[in-house]
Parts: sequence; structure tokens; C-alpha cells
Amino acid sequence: MTVCVCVYCYFNYYLFLQNITVIALKYFLAFSYASSFFFLSYTVGDGDKSDEEEKEDRATQSLLNKLIRSNVVNNTNQVEVLQRDPNSPLYSVKTFEELRLPQNLIAQSQSGTGKTAAFVLAMLSHVDPSLKWPQCLCISPTYELALQTGKVIEQMGKFYSEVKLAYAVRGHKMDRGVKIKEQIVIGTPGTVLDWCVKLKLIDPKKIKVFVLDEADVMIATQGHQDQSTRIQRMLPKGCQMLLFSATFEDSVWKFAERVVPDPNIIKLKREEETLDTIKQYYVLCNSKEDKFNALCNIYGAITIAQAMIFCHTRKTANWLAGQLSKEGHQVALLSGEMVVEQRAAVIERFRDGKEKVLITTNVCARGIDVEQVSVVINFDLPLDKDGNPDNETYLHRIGRTGRFGKRGLAVNMVDSQRSMEILKTYEKHFNKKIGRLDTDDLDEIEKIAN
Repeated sequence: MTVCVCVYCYFNYYLFLQNITVIALKYFLAFSYASSFFFLSYTVGDGDKSDEEEKEDRATQSLLNKLIRSNVVNNTNQVEVLQRDPNSPLYSVKTFEELRLPQNLIAQSQSGTGKTAAFVLAMLSHVDPSLKWPQCLCISPTYELALQTGKVIEQMGKFYSEVKLAYAVRGHKMDRGVKIKEQIVIGTPGTVLDWCVKLKLIDPKKIKVFVLDEADVMIATQGHQDQSTRIQRMLPKGCQMLLFSATFEDSVWKFAERVVPDPNIIKLKREEETLDTIKQYYVLCNSKEDKFNALCNIYGAITIAQAMIFCHTRKTANWLAGQLSKEGHQVALLSGEMVVEQRAAVIERFRDGKEKVLITTNVCARGIDVEQVSVVINFDLPLDKDGNPDNETYLHRIGRTGRFGKRGLAVNMVDSQRSMEILKTYEKHFNKKIGRLDTDDLDEIEKIAN
């Protein structure tokens, strides 16, 4: 059936039913800046590389997160709203009409919190379908991310059939001077710039909404900053500028200041991973065979729903996967030589419980939330590119357990004096005791599970 959605009415009805706080109201109103969305009609339808060498570039990790997240993250973190105007009505506004929309926006939050939906709604709400030229322009840092965002636009605009989408990406060849009739264009900076300047396919002076997605990925890609800035300078003064980023480092902020004038800023404070719900232990070993035997003893003594095991190299990961498979374990292997779609498929199978053990290098140390993971094994301790202790990676690794309010278990395999020194560094840095576990004592192993 066809339903006309009024965001204004929806949120007021929601507030009435839920009696939410003023802070929550501010969040919803702030979120509406991005969408500027009042009415939308739609139909409700039934090799041997180290883990450091394999650390993912931001674009690949971002695409992987998009592929494996099928639902919006349930996030209860505090929202921080920074106003361009200290007298902004956001502090007291009670209706959308008072917001003086549209306004420029910089928004930051982790993957899965709805950033793409926000700017897609903004573009759809600004399009005049009777005008057959580009009115909304969205820049993504890579071909793959542009296609992924395009799928969201196509899905959310499925029942707004008058609005068309064009992809300004590699392989989409166009003749010079042929005007684009699609109202929304999504693409990569270089191709979009060519369409605007060289080929004259897009008149940038007719753009109403300009979106810069994945800004943190954008600045990590050579040339994209300058290309994006050149595109932005060709846009009309009244164009609404929206910039979205998963992180808000200094480099991102400087870039945002250059391309988004006088913005309102919404920051979703990132959830800090904690070690409070995770019991940490170490096991003394002499070789990888010793580590494997210790791992077998742990599996023989306690019930493990699902486990993630981190190795330093692909070679070790492949060897361990073979050994565990021989013991009858259902094993999934994840490493950097896989294309991102293959990795997403492996993670989905693990999440669905089709494999009980996921062996990986560093390619999924963060961002993968599987409720059934009860144990994390550091078969090799994480090191940075210089061979020093990597505190952040250690936190993200063992943070794969102890999530969703449950208690978790992390076991570190120590096979040398150097690795013991590294372990002590983690212990000191996080101010958490890491106790010794004798895996030859089955009674001791059983105690840590209780």
C-alpha cells in the first residue's frame, strides 16, 4: 500500500508515545538537518604476510562494513551537536518549520548508524522530478563505495520512479556535450570532475545538494581532496553541503572546513570498547605446535559457542585452519588475499553459525560484532609495523568478545621472552591483570569458564 510519510508528524507522535527526553529530541531534530525531509511517498512492500602488511585501507574496510551490516546499529551513545550559531533554534525548537532548513551539515558517527539513509533522504526530498538535469551530486571515494551507495539510493527511491540515478564512475563512458538527464548523480571525484569540466555533462550551477560521503576515506586517497574541493567551488552559493565521516580526525576536520561553509555539526561519540567484561589469560608455549595443543586442551575442557583466533601471518593462519579441521572443528579462514565480497560472505557464514571458529589475520580486528563469540585467542600477539606492541589492535581484537553485555574470555599465546614483554606492556597500558593459565590442568581451565 502507498503511504505518505510525514517526518514531522512521525517524530511528534513518537515523542508523545515514548515521552523521550529533550536530549533525544535534539538528536532527532539534528538528524533531520541531514534529511531536510518532510514528505516522501513510497510503497510498503511485502601468502605469508604479516598482519601489519594486511591492515586494510580505509576504503576496503568501509565497504566491508557496509556489506556485512544488514541492520542499523542499536547505539545508545551520547550525541554532541555543535551549532554554527549560538542562538540556533535547536536549543528550543519544537517544530521542523522553525529549523530554517536546509542548512549545511557535517556529521560523524560509526558505521551502521544511518548516515547513508540521512543523505539519501536529503537528496530525494530536494529533487524536482519534472526537471531533467542533475540536481543532487554525491561523491564517494571509490568505485565500489559509489556502487554500494547507489544501491541504497535505488532501494530507498524505488517508489519514487520519476527520479533517476546516474553513475559517474570508471567504465561509464559518455560523449562530450551530451547532457545528463538523471536528477541524482553519484560517482568518484575524478570522474565527476571530468563530467563537470571536460565533458560538460553536468552543470554544477544547477546542483541543489552536494554530498561528500566517507570523508575520512576520501582524504586518505591521493588526489581526492583537491578534486572534491574543485567540484565544491563550482557549485552555487545556495547549494546545501553535507559531509559525512566515520571518524573525526584533525585531517578530516580541516578538509571539512574547506568544503562545507558555516556548518552545523553532529558528532556521535564513538563507543569505547572496554575490557571490564573480559577475563584475560596467557599460556606459556615453546612453538606453534605447543600453541595448537593448548588450544585443543581449552576446547576439550570448556564449551565455546564461537571463537575468533588471530594469527600474525597468512601461513600460520592456513596451517592452523588445517590442523583444527583435522580435529573436526568447523573452521572459517579470513585473510587479505580475498576480495571484499568473499570476506563478507565468510563473515556472514560465521555470524549465521555455519562455522564455529574464525581464523584471521588483522582483516577483521574491528567492526565485526557477533553475539555468539565467547572466546578470542591471540595465537600471535599483535605488533605494529615496527614490531612494537600495538595497544589499539589488541583492544580491538579481544573486544570481539565480551560484547552485548556478556562476559568474554581472551587467551594470549606467549612463546618467547619477547612476547612476554609485549604482554606485560598490554597489562600495564590497560591496567588489567592478565593471569597465567596452565592448559595442562583441565580443572584450571574449567574454573575460568565459570
